[in-house]
Amino acid sequence: MNRNKILRIGLLLVMAVIVLKLFCIQILDHEVWAEKAAAQQTRQNVLLAKRGEIYMMDGDEPSAVAMNTTVYTVIVDPMLGDRGEIEKQLGSIIAEEQIADWDDVFADKALRYYVVAKNVSRKKAEKIAEVDLTGVWLQANTERVYPEGKLGASVLGFVNAEGTGQYGVEGSLDDKLSGENGLLRTVKDINNVALSIGNDNIKEPAKDGENIVLTIDKTLQHNVEKILERKAGELGMKNISALVMDPNTGKVLAMANIPGYDPSDFGNVESAANYVNYVLEDPYEPASVCKTFTFATGIEYGVMTPEKTFENANVTYVDDWPIKNSTQKTELLGQVSMQTALNWSMNTGSTQVLRWLGGSETDITAQGRERLFEYYNGHFGLGEKTGIELYEADGIVYEPHADIYGIDSTYANMTFGQNMQVTMMQVAAAFSSVVNGGQFYTPTIIAGKVEDGEFIENDTKPAVRRTVSQETSATMREMLYNTRRTWRDNGTDKAGYYVGGKTGTAQAIKDGAYSFDETIATYIGFGGADGEMPEYVIMVRVWEDGKKAGGETHALPVFNDLKNYTQDFLRVKAKE
Repeated sequence: MNRNKILRIGLLLVMAVIVLKLFCIQILDHEVWAEKAAAQQTRQNVLLAKRGEIYMMDGDEPSAVAMNTTVYTVIVDPMLGDRGEIEKQLGSIIAEEQIADWDDVFADKALRYYVVAKNVSRKKAEKIAEVDLTGVWLQANTERVYPEGKLGASVLGFVNAEGTGQYGVEGSLDDKLSGENGLLRTVKDINNVALSIGNDNIKEPAKDGENIVLTIDKTLQHNVEKILERKAGELGMKNISALVMDPNTGKVLAMANIPGYDPSDFGNVESAANYVNYVLEDPYEPASVCKTFTFATGIEYGVMTPEKTFENANVTYVDDWPIKNSTQKTELLGQVSMQTALNWSMNTGSTQVLRWLGGSETDITAQGRERLFEYYNGHFGLGEKTGIELYEADGIVYEPHADIYGIDSTYANMTFGQNMQVTMMQVAAAFSSVVNGGQFYTPTIIAGKVEDGEFIENDTKPAVRRTVSQETSATMREMLYNTRRTWRDNGTDKAGYYVGGKTGTAQAIKDGAYSFDETIATYIGFGGADGEMPEYVIMVRVWEDGKKAGGETHALPVFNDLKNYTQDFLRVKAKE
């Protein structure tokens, strides 16, 4: 075979290989190579939405209490990047912030987008930019900061390492605060410069999160928390929760739980219990504060008045179960008025109201249970979520024909706030309706929003239903005022002010049974100028595992201090 022939055959073989290779590239592996080409010709970025900020009121102006600072996310495109170079150059810079293993990053090059580090500081981001690695880019992001420290922690919640809101406003309104990420994909030239033309260009702008303004006043919240911390020390009790609200609108003015925590350092807590907002998320038995609702129901049905009397023996029996008064004073035996029964928090008195609701002097009837449930659940909303914008629990208020043992004794106990589970918010919202003229307002913690630096205030929502008549409300205000006069410290309520309230002391439930070694203290009250409608409602809960807390000895003193400060803060003017 001559040389020319060999060359021709060789040339034909080379051409065949080239043709076969082109066939593979253009036909068999077309999609793979098209994707590689597109990867080199396009630049794609997720446009991250800015998380909305949270404000509290500072007088008439919003003040930011949850803000953002710029940090960076490091992203690798495994199709374009060289693993060895990226690991060598990038690894040392992001060692502390790295969240992905390199084997995982480069396991599937088709992913094109892999987050390898989060919350990288600006200083480190500048170093990464100087290295200028192919297939590595930075996305500006935000990290949540809380400039007021522990202030309102259980209300605000926090943002975790993944950027997701947890607990409080951050958690319950995470969708509104987060906004929606956008997308930017552009065709680029050989110098990695984006071109402004081309059908492959896509831009979907990010929608920033909403800036939410709370009804809570920053100064009031700060001082409520300071009062709770001081009283916890004075009383020797670990846990205190308090709520201050406007009974005429349902707006929450302050909501506090101690011990608290720092949302910026949310991992530094004794336990997850520190995150719980006990005002909303922890149903409990509030005890005798619920006599307010029992007596209001009795007045509504016309079966009792403050002057009506009953025979008090300091104990009464239902389902052969003794129901005793906490105060066993012999001078209170015999015929006593319902005002006296409320003053001294007689369980025998509230049980008697239940009997009267059923049309009997001696027995608890189905009608009595039905009427009490109608008001407890249907009118006052006990055992149901209030509709506030935060996470909240339901509770338990047994229906009048529930298939449980001792339904009559259960209802007798419900008249003084036991054998039922409700939240502080449910009680405070219902109590507000009893003292404000009979109107139930859905509690709210959202005052409005900030847009382009301007505060846009929400309209005040109207009452959703009537719970009691104006006459019943006026009667209950007077009864609660008289009850407070029985128990208040001398000089606590100054002349010209009209303050009423009710204590509660409940046995705590431990391992499914009532404990004799632990009680929970509650006080709820209202206040305003003498002769005027109430301007505030304050509720307090005090407790600690393994300790006994009393409504009079523990919750009442906390209420008194909160009341004095709130009254001054709101500039409630005494009637001269």
